[in-house]
Amino acid sequence: MTYHPDDAACWWRDAAGLQRMVVDLLAAELAALRPGRQLQAPPWPAALDLRHDLAADSLELMGLASALETQLHLRGTADAPLLTRTRLEDWLDAALAGLDADGSALTFRTSGSSGAPKPCRHPLALLWQEVGALATLLPGRRRIVSLVPAHHIYGFLFTVLLPRRLGIDAVCDLRGHAPAALAAQLMPGDLVIGHPDLWRAFGQAAGPLAPDVVGVTSTAPCPPEVARAALGTGLARLVQVYGSSETAGVGWRDEAEGGYTLFPYWSRTRQDKRQADGLVRQCPDGTRQPAMLQDRLAWRDDGRFQPDGRIDQAVQVGGVNVFPGYVADVLRLHPAVLEASVRRMRPDEGERLKAFVVVRDGAVADAALQAGLHAWLSERLTAPECPVAYSFGPRLPRGAGGKLADWIIDSDV
Repeated sequence: MTYHPDDAACWWRDAAGLQRMVVDLLAAELAALRPGRQLQAPPWPAALDLRHDLAADSLELMGLASALETQLHLRGTADAPLLTRTRLEDWLDAALAGLDADGSALTFRTSGSSGAPKPCRHPLALLWQEVGALATLLPGRRRIVSLVPAHHIYGFLFTVLLPRRLGIDAVCDLRGHAPAALAAQLMPGDLVIGHPDLWRAFGQAAGPLAPDVVGVTSTAPCPPEVARAALGTGLARLVQVYGSSETAGVGWRDEAEGGYTLFPYWSRTRQDKRQADGLVRQCPDGTRQPAMLQDRLAWRDDGRFQPDGRIDQAVQVGGVNVFPGYVADVLRLHPAVLEASVRRMRPDEGERLKAFVVVRDGAVADAALQAGLHAWLSERLTAPECPVAYSFGPRLPRGAGGKLADWIIDSDV
């Protein structure tokens, strides 16, 4: 495949890329509608029938159709109503028609790590601008190896748009492979798209690699020891991308530690003494767009930066603004707590905060510890800040991309 600038306007004409993105979206939505139930794993054949093969009922079909129309901004499905034609190939045809009518933007959702997931609209022109920078950063690649879902912004950029920009026909989905089996299938020139949890497992178990294999990681911070272990398997580079669903990519580095370099279309804006420095994006049409970052940035003398703590968003409990991230920080000070995640309950669970706790070795996760944690926090926090429900498990709940995820109260993960 040879790159042509007009490809930016018709990414959906790559039938395999469109199908991979649509299937990942539908699979994720259906899994959310069926917690705890087994689901046929992607890839799905185009002939699959959502109603007959996956037993999707009318309410589930409505939710799936809504998710697809929202993400792809479909407006042209009236002539091919999704709810009356339930084969995957019919939905792909409807997506193609809708994108042909107007494919100028997409909407991705946040993981909800600091509250309920929210939609983030991205003009295709800005996504293509990032892909241009990535292509310069990642030359010489012959194949994309995808280990991430294509309907998230990270997966979409690297496994749907980037192959078109690099002129790569081969996108190989190797999700579900154990690290050693994955390593055995990698070839010179591969670009492996993963996330920190995957690279952690890869660094612990993968064997020697073919030469000239480059990895990419994003969705969550990659600890230095994880990056070093992954590089120790023989990766030529591990490129770490810093960004979010709200901003897309902001910066990159290919060192285990050190600062991130801004992508060329971002620049630092200096505020007055009462405000933190921010970022502004130079858009392809010449306009400038300020960024709403989720982290504070610490700037180095060489112009690079390090994330310096999350700017946690407040949620209301009893009419009072509280900060779940701060509550989790306090909870981690308890001698029995190794890790903690705090968030507001879902509407069906209540109106207060809940906590998920990983205990240290030797501590017992039982009702006595729960009561002890509540009493301990009550001495240090206000009543609205104190979680009223605790769940315990061997690790914090995370989604497929490695970001902190929601949980059902009293569940183990």
